[in-house]
Amino acid sequence: MSFPRASGILLHPTSLPGRFGVGDLGEEAYSFIDFLVASKQSLWQVLPLGPTGYGDSPYQCFSAFAGNTLLISPQRLVQDGLLSDEDARQSPRLPARYVAFGRAINYKKALLNKAFDNFKNASHGGLLHDFAGFCHDSASWLEDYSLFRALKDAHGGVEWTRWEPRFAMREPSALAHAREALRDRVEAEKFFQFLFFRQWWALKAYCRDRQIKIIGDAPIFVASDSADVWTHPELFKLAPDMRPIVVAGVPPDYFSKTGQLWGNPIYNWDAMRETGFRWWIDRLRATLQTVDILRIDHFRGFCAAWEVPGEDQTAERGQWVEVPGRELFTTLRNTFGELPIIAEDLGVITPDVEALRDDFGFPGMRVLQFAFRGDSKTIDLPHNYIRNCVVYTGTHDNDTTAGWFHSKAGAGSTRDAAQIEREQEYCLRYLNSDGREIHWDLIRAAWASVANTAVVPLQDVLGLGSRSRMNLPASQEGNWRWRFRSGALTKKLSDRLGELTELCGRGREN
Repeated sequence: MSFPRASGILLHPTSLPGRFGVGDLGEEAYSFIDFLVASKQSLWQVLPLGPTGYGDSPYQCFSAFAGNTLLISPQRLVQDGLLSDEDARQSPRLPARYVAFGRAINYKKALLNKAFDNFKNASHGGLLHDFAGFCHDSASWLEDYSLFRALKDAHGGVEWTRWEPRFAMREPSALAHAREALRDRVEAEKFFQFLFFRQWWALKAYCRDRQIKIIGDAPIFVASDSADVWTHPELFKLAPDMRPIVVAGVPPDYFSKTGQLWGNPIYNWDAMRETGFRWWIDRLRATLQTVDILRIDHFRGFCAAWEVPGEDQTAERGQWVEVPGRELFTTLRNTFGELPIIAEDLGVITPDVEALRDDFGFPGMRVLQFAFRGDSKTIDLPHNYIRNCVVYTGTHDNDTTAGWFHSKAGAGSTRDAAQIEREQEYCLRYLNSDGREIHWDLIRAAWASVANTAVVPLQDVLGLGSRSRMNLPASQEGNWRWRFRSGALTKKLSDRLGELTELCGRGREN
């Protein structure tokens, strides 16, 4: 579907400021929405909102349906009577400039367990009724997910393929025994999910009342160590020991000379087809209750997936294997009507991928940081845009715009000094810029383009350098940790962005 002319900011909730070690769905989230309104923005884009596992990547979650309980606001739990003021005040000294995931997770777990104990031991009639309704409405995924997390804790957090075989293979008698033996922990996991979605839906309602739409993000694949694979192993290409026969990734590209080895199991599309794509229908229905628009990561994987042997250490030896994406999206459209989907079509895009995207009317992506690598025919240059596309200055996988423009050749870079110099020179000429405010120059180019949708990471609005980068693809450490400081979203900043937005016809009244 085609979206109206609008603009917005990319910011994951973990990057919000606050004193609890990680951004959450409390007052700073509402203040950010107020900043969007003051800046004349209409869109808030986030990364996947699922519960993260090893590496803290939102693209490797324990579930495609559950929420990340690390985002639950302690302040909101105080308002609900589940924690005391003193509970919220007794936070340890945690960094403000970045997320220290290990320490933040331990702290939040203790708070959530205390909130659950208080819920069980006190009278919370309204909450009890709402909790029961949530459990009923979410039972199709909540029952298995909660048992998965309880069993995972009981096994010291190891991957489910290393559990006792009777649990890993889901023997009915073993699962029945586990539900009884771990009843309290299963109930706690359900309650934590209830708290996450209660807070998220309240924030979403705040956005809706202010005409802000949320763009969500769905990884095409799920993590191997997830409730999805444990619950439905028949829907994935797994060996008898339940380990992936092949895993997902992409071949060598702009980001990595050896490709990206993601490690996700590949779908058994024949089995998916036999069920009428039921798992995908359920996933999309749940996701569209959480967000308004959905960016699907690695859209080209719906035409063909890069399948890498499960034992390989890089993505170089993979091969493209066809996928019935057209059948899937036809089924989804017949179920939901027009699909509010953005196709992440970056990388090696073949004519069949373009046809799939265009036949269903999904806008693709353009990234300005990629625009100056070639000649005037490069599709990421604004004069080559079509209306039905989404332009970004950069994405969560890019350096910040300031960092990208001032980068140097060296370890980890896929560009040599001559390439960087050529891009810089072309960029300055194209934008008629002196480079002093290169981030605003790229924002202006995006906002002034014909693309219906324009999105900028908050780091670029703030003009931050490479230390504020969110993710470096193919790296294992230091990602997903960036946070902005309280007070950074000034009136001067919102006035400047708002004026540009209205000037370029992306204002909220247009």
